[in-house]
Amino acid sequence: MPHDIFVSYSQPDRECALEIVTRVEGCGLSCWVAPRDISPAADWAAEIIDAISNARLMVLIFSASSNDSPQVRREVERAVHRQLRILTFRIENVLPSKSLEYFLSSQHWLNAFPPPRETHYERLCSHLRTALATAPAVASSAVASSAAASMSARKEGTAAAAVFAPPLLRSLEIELAACIGPIARHLVTRAAARAASAEELQTRLMAELDSERDRVRFLEACRRLRQSRE
Repeated sequence: MPHDIFVSYSQPDRECALEIVTRVEGCGLSCWVAPRDISPAADWAAEIIDAISNARLMVLIFSASSNDSPQVRREVERAVHRQLRILTFRIENVLPSKSLEYFLSSQHWLNAFPPPRETHYERLCSHLRTALATAPAVASSAVASSAAASMSARKEGTAAAAVFAPPLLRSLEIELAACIGPIARHLVTRAAARAASAEELQTRLMAELDSERDRVRFLEACRRLRQSRE
């Protein structure tokens, strides 16, 4: 379901994340935050990926903990891949690691120190209202259309997924995971539900990779898989 803001944070900063959600939703904006908005028994990775895709902006709560968090890094990577704007709310005076610096160097930062954070929360809400108000009017409808198309594709793709042998999907998942981590499982499942051929499946998965090096590596892996099946 479309929402205004995806809140990314590391577990030690959970209290700050919930405070931000309360403040932002009090301003009339909608938020998605884990674990509150994850359905019971749902696939966490799948829910997070879909939530990022259906957001208009990401708020990253940045601290020493989030700086070292692989999960936060994956969420930021996914947001950048989807061309989602990121607002970094820095609650500690630390600089991003090299793995995050690449993604955050061109993003907007708000410093939320020294405490108390009360005034910083107010400034954050003001900035979010302005940022979302000046976004193109079609943004929300585009997100809604994308979400509807995604849901339709998942419904229609159940039978199509049976075309691909489970060993093939598992092999693709392993190769994709070498580039982007655990979210590969969800991406392979989703792509298989929509692809009409092995070539289309490969193309859809390659589109999930940001770097040319990773795309070449994945393409070579796909070639090896085809050769092993012949």
